Amino acid sequence: MPLNSVNTDIDASIALQSLNLTETQLAATQKQISTGYRVADATDDGAAYAVAQRVRSDVGALTSANQQLGNVEGLISTTLSGLTDVSNTMSSARDVLVKLADGNTQGTQRTQYVQQYQSLLANIQTFFQDADYNGKTLIGNMSGSAGTFGGVAVVRNEVGATYGIGTFGGSAFYGSINFTSTQLNSATTVAGLIGTGTGATFINMVNSLGNELNTYGAAANYVSNQITYNSDKMTAMQNGLGALVDANLAQESAMLTSLQIRQQLGTQALQIANQAPNSLLSLFR
Repeated sequence: MPLNSVNTDIDASIALQSLNLTETQLAATQKQISTGYRVADATDDGAAYAVAQRVRSDVGALTSANQQLGNVEGLISTTLSGLTDVSNTMSSARDVLVKLADGNTQGTQRTQYVQQYQSLLANIQTFFQDADYNGKTLIGNMSGSAGTFGGVAVVRNEVGATYGIGTFGGSAFYGSINFTSTQLNSATTVAGLIGTGTGATFINMVNSLGNELNTYGAAANYVSNQITYNSDKMTAMQNGLGALVDANLAQESAMLTSLQIRQQLGTQALQIANQAPNSLLSLFR
């Protein structure tokens, strides 16, 4: 092959190929720096991008699950507040019933204690009626309740698995302790209501309330722990996702500087190579 040819300029061809390669690498590096991703789309690494999209979808689903769990957490918290207030009021009501169980409590004094019990009973009814959150209630199944009564099956993870939370009938509870004036005016009857026998309705309701506090307390812990677990899982997934697709910006920044210098040198080399055939013109002068 002739060393000096106007038909085939090997030096210029090599310089152009080198410059084109540099331009391609420079474009890839600039893309990583501008997007922050080593794998910004399927053209960068199809397999890695497919995995990344799946992980992003899982993280999005877990985020939605935590939002739903957070909503239910509010409902359980409201329910526990209502039941706790009922429990505290039941303690006060029991104090009054103990006084009414004393046969020596008679006349005006007894009438006043009966009124105290009925006032506390009205408070208990209100606690059940107002224990709603976002239009829903787990315990207020009675007339005048602010929310819709019903259980909950909340999505707890990214695959749609659910956690169920049941209801407690505040209406039945209230009805069981809504004693008549006739019952309250009989010391013997009241003693039976707060005693330990089969007819100890009031004490049975105290025990039932304790069971429900335990049940909803456990549900609150479960939901809180699930939210924490989901958050930890999302953090781990996002860390893995970053290792898979994130760009090393420090490294790419250094590479950008290097490629920009190579681009300048390649451009100069191409200019020099393009000038070489001009030397043939001197042979014809």
